Amino acid sequence: MAQTLTNLLLDEYTRQAGPAILSRFEPVPLPFKTNLFRTGERPRYVNFMTSGLSSLIALLDEGIAVEVAMIGHEGCAEAVQLLGPELPPRDCMMQVPGSALRMPMPEFTKLFEEDPLMRRLVLRLVQYQSLISNQLIACNGQHDAVERLARWLLMVQDRIRDSDLPLTQEFLSEMLGARRSTVTISASSLQRAGLIEYRRGHIRIIDRDGLTDTACECYGVIRKLYDNLYKDQSAFG
Repeated sequence: MAQTLTNLLLDEYTRQAGPAILSRFEPVPLPFKTNLFRTGERPRYVNFMTSGLSSLIALLDEGIAVEVAMIGHEGCAEAVQLLGPELPPRDCMMQVPGSALRMPMPEFTKLFEEDPLMRRLVLRLVQYQSLISNQLIACNGQHDAVERLARWLLMVQDRIRDSDLPLTQEFLSEMLGARRSTVTISASSLQRAGLIEYRRGHIRIIDRDGLTDTACECYGVIRKLYDNLYKDQSAFG
């Protein structure tokens, strides 16, 4: 499937303010496992992703890595760092290779502080990320592994805009916060139902409607937030 390499936040900005700002960004590739920032280190750049998928990873004392958030072409993972001096308590890395429009963080911080439109859009993104995180806390506590896997696969597809998902079993385990055996059983269940094709390092979504029916209610909540992310600016005056 051909992809249009765009970023939803920058699309909305240029729709309202024109495309001149794009000349200030550098297009960069983001290979698999690229670190966008590390725990305790201030990000050097802001990366407005145009393709691929990044994940915020919590590293626990037991050596367990768990995904706590994902972001694709709807914005940038570094947005929350614009709100204050605290250093990130999470690693952020590319789980699906892609690309971005990049600007040095000091330069973008100045833009954020001086440009009301950019500030409104970034704050909207941070609110969106917070609301999704709150929903996923409830999801991970209440819904079973099959429902959560279906929800997560749909979220990934929404962001990379493809039915072929290059996802390792290790990463799926991190996503679910579950044993690899649980991931295997859950993925096998979805495959037997004819919803996905699953093999080592690769998942293909075959029946999106069926997968949506299998996913927990949280997917509908999150998809609505995603669809409306930059549409209604009236609340900002």
